[in-house]
Amino acid sequence: MFGLPLAFAAPWALLGLAVLPVIWWLLRLTPPKPKEVSFPPTRLLLDIEERDQTPQRTPWWLTLLRLILAALLILAMAGPVWRPANDVAAGNGMLWLLVDNGWTSAKSWDQQVANAERILQRAESNGQPVVLAATADGPSQQLEPQSAATALERLRALEPRPYPPARQDVIAGLTEYAAETPPETVIWLSDSTDQQDGTAAGSVSGFENALSTAASGAPVTVLTGLPVPKGLKRLNNDADALSVTVIRHPSDFDNTATVRALDRNGLPVGETNIRFEFDNPESDAHFEIPSELRNDIARVEIAGENAAGAVQLLDDTWRRRTAGLVSGMGSNLDQPLLSPLFYLERALAPFSDLRIPRGDDLGEAVSELLDQRISVLVLADVGRLPDSTVAELEDWVNDGGTLLRFAGPRTAGGSDELIPVELRTGGRSMGGSLSWKQPQHLAEFAPDSPFAGLVVPEEVTVSRQVLAEPTSDLPDRTWAMLEDGTPLVTARQAGRGSIILFHVTADSAWSNLPLSGTFVEMLRRVLAGSNATMATEAEAGSQGVLPPLRLLDGYGRFDAPPADVTPVPASSFPQAIASKRTPPGLYGTDDGFRALNTLEPFTRLAALDPSQMSENTVLRNYPSSAPVDLRALLFTLAFLVFVADAIAVIFLSGALSRLGGRRSTASIAVLAVGATLALSVFAATPAHAQSTSSDLRDLEASLETRLAYVVTGNAEIDQASEAGLRGLSQYLAERTALEPGEPMGVDIAKDELAFFALLYWPIDSNAPKPDERTMSRIDTFMRNGGSILFDTRDHLSAPASGFSSTPATLKLREILEDLDIPPLEPVPPDHVLTKAFYLLDTFPGRYATSPLWVESLTEASAMGGRPVRAGDGVSPILITGNDFAAAWALTDTGEFMFPTVPNDHVQREYAFRAGVNIVMYTLTGNYKADQVHVPALLERLGQ
Repeated sequence: MFGLPLAFAAPWALLGLAVLPVIWWLLRLTPPKPKEVSFPPTRLLLDIEERDQTPQRTPWWLTLLRLILAALLILAMAGPVWRPANDVAAGNGMLWLLVDNGWTSAKSWDQQVANAERILQRAESNGQPVVLAATADGPSQQLEPQSAATALERLRALEPRPYPPARQDVIAGLTEYAAETPPETVIWLSDSTDQQDGTAAGSVSGFENALSTAASGAPVTVLTGLPVPKGLKRLNNDADALSVTVIRHPSDFDNTATVRALDRNGLPVGETNIRFEFDNPESDAHFEIPSELRNDIARVEIAGENAAGAVQLLDDTWRRRTAGLVSGMGSNLDQPLLSPLFYLERALAPFSDLRIPRGDDLGEAVSELLDQRISVLVLADVGRLPDSTVAELEDWVNDGGTLLRFAGPRTAGGSDELIPVELRTGGRSMGGSLSWKQPQHLAEFAPDSPFAGLVVPEEVTVSRQVLAEPTSDLPDRTWAMLEDGTPLVTARQAGRGSIILFHVTADSAWSNLPLSGTFVEMLRRVLAGSNATMATEAEAGSQGVLPPLRLLDGYGRFDAPPADVTPVPASSFPQAIASKRTPPGLYGTDDGFRALNTLEPFTRLAALDPSQMSENTVLRNYPSSAPVDLRALLFTLAFLVFVADAIAVIFLSGALSRLGGRRSTASIAVLAVGATLALSVFAATPAHAQSTSSDLRDLEASLETRLAYVVTGNAEIDQASEAGLRGLSQYLAERTALEPGEPMGVDIAKDELAFFALLYWPIDSNAPKPDERTMSRIDTFMRNGGSILFDTRDHLSAPASGFSSTPATLKLREILEDLDIPPLEPVPPDHVLTKAFYLLDTFPGRYATSPLWVESLTEASAMGGRPVRAGDGVSPILITGNDFAAAWALTDTGEFMFPTVPNDHVQREYAFRAGVNIVMYTLTGNYKADQVHVPALLERLGQ
């Protein structure tokens, strides 16, 4: 209208403007109401005016105001519309209307629907048949021609879908009806995107050409230019942060976005702002927060986008596993490159968060780790756990925990019940001087093994392993094996969790597997299959499927699963993509579920390319702004003008002069509130530390090196032990540089043991067995590097070889059955003990018939002509029956308390020398073994 973007819905109403002169004439003839004046009798003369009163006409401004009121009402009834929509011509025949309703249409869905409604309303007024097709609803929707009114009802029921549109799938259904009644016009309300799946198969050019062919050459009009929401893809939870990639459409010039991380309750866990580089369609968002908080994240979304593609859901498979590490060797004993934890920490750190207990007590360490809600507990060469710890671990595994164990000398000596298969006692050694077998290579992983597909390196060999007893279920529990068919990794389900055993050590002592990349990948798959994954598969049930739990709608909100969504097989779920058959969301149950997201890692958002479309296709932009109905504005202005006219009439009638107002003074009371501060002075009473006898004892033990013995409660045995260690201390001061203090008796149930390197424990067959708490303290002492010399003192009546079955020996067995004891052997000729100070080949005491038993080092072969063998540390346990203390015991006058059997002063001398070597060995460890290299080093240095 006159070049303005203005139109009228009822232009005939503008004829009312011709009545405005008549209204003006009527208003001129109607004067305002006469003025009313108060007429008190006492003021009669003062109020009388001397001039004559003449009738007054309506003021010109009041007339103009009323004319404006009439004009506004007439214009409002004419239905003015600002910027009326320039809709696409729909013709008069068959109309095909296609609407993109994928997740990319969620941001501008209302604008798409508004344009579609105008097209259908015009088609309804023309009586045109319509085919309405939603490109994300697939070929199963109603595609036959229908009335425009019915199509309009279907349109208003449509909503954006949480997956990309499947445009090609609609063509087949349209072609079937086009053969009977070809369309006259085709209108496609697009979401402005092309190649959403990153492949040519879903490109607009291919779809548009197929659409033009199906429409028999009818003109195709494509509307584009709507805003497209940003998307999220490529979620990654690494060691440093949770990261996700934000993508945008080429037409999106907003260079910033806010990404939020929410927990299951919708509460924010983290928020970060990202900025796109110039002309870069992707940018990464990082949440650098602790892994404990990251594991609470259930959803990552772009603030303000409100689209399914702008959401990434997380399940338990995305969470970083927390692994607890416990070694059978004490932390103080481990040398960096020889420690099992050294290899485990470096193999697990890239994809898990590690927890190492503060203490070395096995029971307390396991409980501490379980309290930290770990997903996987790794036990490296832990042979036997305390009974209470075994029960606690069984409950944890049954609830979904994963127990990963590695073999070693302690495991070869016996284990508890928390193992997947029954083990043979002892280990299998290959490649040694007494073995016909050579080190074995790994066999190919079975197709049903969790390690299937991993490359088996040729250089990996196994020289020692623990063997499993052959049983009927052993093949089903074997995940990996050697070339000779013996199991390398076994596992079994326990409740909702699993128990896994590597039949080799976690370090390079038994195999070079920990030095390979395959070892890292094997551990990665073990952790990936822990907790939630196994729980999810268990929740899949016997059918092996995951039912839809909570699905996303097109706006990225959770909604109830529709009836036509079928469960997804658990085995094929990793390959599932978001579609009509498998919408994005959560699949499984509340106890275990998997997340399916809208965008794949390769997804990109591309703009429509007009050059790839057919000749009869016209590409137009959606209207830049919606039409504005001006009726509400005009009626509002008319009401305001009416109010102004009413006020003017009241003013001219003199009604305001009768409105009297009394001035009233309000008395304002100011209330002053004084704040009283109460000062409280708390006098701190200084606490005076009182030294207890225990504190003084610990102080004495820590200030000077002392030998210690276990107090048995038998006065005769304890007196002999104290006298024996006093005599040995005196001998050490005379013959060596060590000057130990007075020996101390130790109550193993209460006293601190960490001050002593060697603890002499004489066995009393009548003494009660220590309780579980005490045995746990003993186990911790040995794992931290301490050594205990058990002396049964019974070889006066014992056989000459092996352990006897005397009461003292039986008591020793009863004590050791709850300890994590490594395999033992008599001191071999090349052991460090034979050369720690004196050169010895026997270790007599009061008796000389019993061998001295130490930790077996058969897996450490002598290399390079090294004259002695050295373990990684000191043997935590030594066992004898020769009654050392009786041979060392001296009276106050310096005489020997007990004769040797036989009574030989040479045997007593060797008993003292044996004691010296034992003390030096426990204090210096493999120091003597390293000294043999000194001559070679000096020779190389030219000295």
